[in-house]
Amino acid sequence: MLAIINAELIMRDHYIPDAVLFIEDGKIAGFGEMRTTPIPEGCEILDAQGAYVGPGLVDIHTHTGGNYRLWQDPIPGCLYHLEHGTTTVLPASYPRMTKEEYIQMAANIREAMAHPDGGNIAGMYLEGPYINPAYGSNRAANPWNNKPIIPEDYEPMIEACADLALVWGLGPEQENVEDFVRAAHKANPNTRFAVTHSEATPQQIEKLMPYGLCIGTHHTNATGTIVNYPECRGVCVDECVNYNSGIYAELICDSQGIHVDPYMLRLVRRIKTDEKIILISDRSYADAPNPPGYEHITDINFDKWGDIAGSKLTLNVACRNWMKHTGASLVDAFRVASYNPARCVGLTDRGEIAVGLRADLIFVDHWMNIKTVILNGKVK
Repeated sequence: MLAIINAELIMRDHYIPDAVLFIEDGKIAGFGEMRTTPIPEGCEILDAQGAYVGPGLVDIHTHTGGNYRLWQDPIPGCLYHLEHGTTTVLPASYPRMTKEEYIQMAANIREAMAHPDGGNIAGMYLEGPYINPAYGSNRAANPWNNKPIIPEDYEPMIEACADLALVWGLGPEQENVEDFVRAAHKANPNTRFAVTHSEATPQQIEKLMPYGLCIGTHHTNATGTIVNYPECRGVCVDECVNYNSGIYAELICDSQGIHVDPYMLRLVRRIKTDEKIILISDRSYADAPNPPGYEHITDINFDKWGDIAGSKLTLNVACRNWMKHTGASLVDAFRVASYNPARCVGLTDRGEIAVGLRADLIFVDHWMNIKTVILNGKVK
């Protein structure tokens, strides 16, 4: 048994200061304040030296780790995230991937999950292919643009990906998309769906909620705005996500509040509360120079047209920015970057400090700088 001593434990809704936590067989075996919790003889001791100890971070939506595209090279990319405290990763696809690439991605992820270094890979986040090409960084050639949604295309992808697809993102306004959703849901009833790169109406989104649509992909980014009349705004994706308590809002939280303005972050937090927000990194790769006026930005990617193309974030840095922009505490940050994403996608064996759960833990300071990472009970 391993005993972590002198820890400031981050619980789901409170702290336990001057604490001890026990790990046995890769799971959390107990915890409590050191002054009232005896340490059994023979325990291996790990001194946290006053660091905050919380559950490992859960990034359900990220495309790269370092400069590795996760769908192609999941092991080195996910190890990069592990170094930054992310003990659970869902590698994300790209909307422009072909049918053959989706199938190959499933094979790559499956192989990586069986590898000794793939312990933080939990499945896949499939962003596309059935999204609205008018939204997001999508000006490059996309093989799915204006292509009908037909079983001949989606059935092979579903067959290859179903058991690993924890999330499948789509545009609910796309013609025949409900046929695809029914087929994917039948293949894996535990798959969650996300409204993604879309200008769907609330009614189109809500129609898919009984199948498991419960996520708004990068909320307020690549989401359409419906204008009923020139002088007034209608309701669209963002309003539907805000309104529905059954939908989690993903947020990309960069240092300057470019993906989501800090005022909007605070507004969304007030509306959705800490129970229905998920921080994501949406880390991607692009080698275009920053557009004029954005030369000082270091944590965002831009494509050659000057559009935002994901981030250069890791989730611990996103947490730091979340605290900076909203005034959230460490407890709050761990809630939206660990507990909420884990529960949203059905990973109930992780995401908080509780007896019997996986011992995925990170030691951090008050600004989420990583000191130690423990994955499945082992110090990495």
